Amino acid sequence: MGFWYFLILFIGISLVALALIKRSMHTSRKWAMLVAGVGMVALSLFMFQDGSAEIVDNLLKSMNIDL
Repeated sequence: MGFWYFLILFIGISLVALALIKRSMHTSRKWAMLVAGVGMVALSLFMFQDGSAEIVDNLLKSMNIDL
């Protein structure tokens, strides 16, 4: 599972970098890329923490979603 979290982390970092570097991009697209990138980085860093699987499991159980 760690491979996928690293992949999400690097995709998020790339989106943030592209949003900050590109000058000719439309403002709304730039903000969307920035928000998506920060969200992906935050999600991957959260999932790397100890106990995050139990938190997600409890959250899905409270929403009555069986996986």
